[in-house]
Amino acid sequence: MLLAQSPLEVTPLEPDHGIVFPEEGDDYAANAIAKAKTVARALGEPAVADDSGLEVDALDGGPGPRSARYGGPGLDDAGRVSKLLEALEGVPPASRGARFYCVAACAWPDGTVVTAAGACPGHIATRRRGRGGFGYDPIFVPEHYDVSMAELAAHEKDAISHRGRAFRALYEAIREARSGWLEGGA
Repeated sequence: MLLAQSPLEVTPLEPDHGIVFPEEGDDYAANAIAKAKTVARALGEPAVADDSGLEVDALDGGPGPRSARYGGPGLDDAGRVSKLLEALEGVPPASRGARFYCVAACAWPDGTVVTAAGACPGHIATRRRGRGGFGYDPIFVPEHYDVSMAELAAHEKDAISHRGRAFRALYEAIREARSGWLEGGA
């Protein structure tokens, strides 16, 4: 859990939570805020959510916020990776720059919201590498690394990942916005 090192008590939603989330759009912050607000209103307590995606320079920043839906309905992670590799076929290494990007949001039932962003720059490999991670991890090589995200140990990935960076920044934003809440206040 990305907030495990913080003093916050984080409880994941149960699989059968019954909360209906709004349809996601083309904006990371709007998507993360909508999800966090939906849960905060439904449960009557603060809620944290995020939205993230892969931005590829050669695809004009795509697939971006639609990364989980890239290639259309019915594609799983492996299918999306294949589709992305096909789209980049023939693109030289120097033009395969990319970054993972994440916006994390915390919303309170009173409507207060804080957000933070994180990015992990790198490039897209020409083939899958590694068995760990999920999504695009097998083809994303972080900056200053010679291995894909799927080849990193979980603690290494969390230290450099877009989500890890966003959630560490979110904790600091929460501290600034609601320091009393962190100490047991509202």
